[in-house]
Amino acid sequence: MALPLSMTVVEVSKPGAPEVLVPVQRPVPAVGADEVLIAVLAAGVNRPDVLQRMGRYDPPPGVTDIPGLEVAGRIAAVGAGVTGWSVGDPVCALLAGGGYAEYCTAPAAQCLPVPEGLTMAEAAALPETLFTVWSNVVERGRLQAGETLLVHGGASGIGTTAIQLGKALGARVFTTARGADKVRACRNLGADRAIDYTAEDFAVVVKEETGGKGADVVLDIVGGDYLARSIDCMAVEGRYVVIGFLRSPKAEVNLFPVMTKRLTLTGSTLRARPLAYKQALAAQLHETVWPLIAQGRLKPVVCETFPLAAAADAHRLMESNQHVGKIVLRVGE
Repeated sequence: MALPLSMTVVEVSKPGAPEVLVPVQRPVPAVGADEVLIAVLAAGVNRPDVLQRMGRYDPPPGVTDIPGLEVAGRIAAVGAGVTGWSVGDPVCALLAGGGYAEYCTAPAAQCLPVPEGLTMAEAAALPETLFTVWSNVVERGRLQAGETLLVHGGASGIGTTAIQLGKALGARVFTTARGADKVRACRNLGADRAIDYTAEDFAVVVKEETGGKGADVVLDIVGGDYLARSIDCMAVEGRYVVIGFLRSPKAEVNLFPVMTKRLTLTGSTLRARPLAYKQALAAQLHETVWPLIAQGRLKPVVCETFPLAAAADAHRLMESNQHVGKIVLRVGE
């Protein structure tokens, strides 16, 4: 079947509120030698998309200005240097941008098969969160079986994934969330203790629940004053990994407990990392996490889906912080 020359995309018309996301027509992108062209059926919505829309997170050099960091769909064309993928294959893929569109290109090395039994919306909710959680909890955080993982923002897409992966890896998992409904959702996903941060001090709870030992690994998407409070409830040789700052990118830190407990404070972003790094992550996920999905031990939590043209509404829901799990755009049929 011949490919169309143009497609519908959602672009950021100017930095601003959700209404600056508008559907427009653009040419279908040409596929590179080591890329595949994906007919997009679903696209995940992520916090970096919101930051990009606001003008606070520009795409890396050479990357399309169309937002969207993860998609699921079917391969529509393959580059001359691609092996292992064929036209028609169902895939999900990590992108540096371009997911809010009917077609997008992706490095073949960043594609993974759609797990059997998942919908396209569920598959589109996998790549960005799993690549992020694996690289930060397992690689940078060095989480081991028997350790305690504290996940801030447990009801987020990152949080719901981190809870499940931490449990699958044999960790004891604590998490913070707002309100009874989100706390219940985190417990249902396997959290050993879900802490309503509006009613309890998570640092006190973690220390009490661990007999004073504290958390071995902290995954933080909140930032701000959560850093100092996390340090307070971390174990000796603990690892704190920041990947977001819903409260603030700035924090005041008492370095004394960092020294006395020999803590590691680290963080990362994924979007601008080299292709070789993302390729290695994809291979690790396929080997280690895809079997967990097949066994039903990890499943993406999709809160709500929106048509592509309603991307602004999807962003409004994300900014309301009322969702549990992932928000996904429906693109193709």
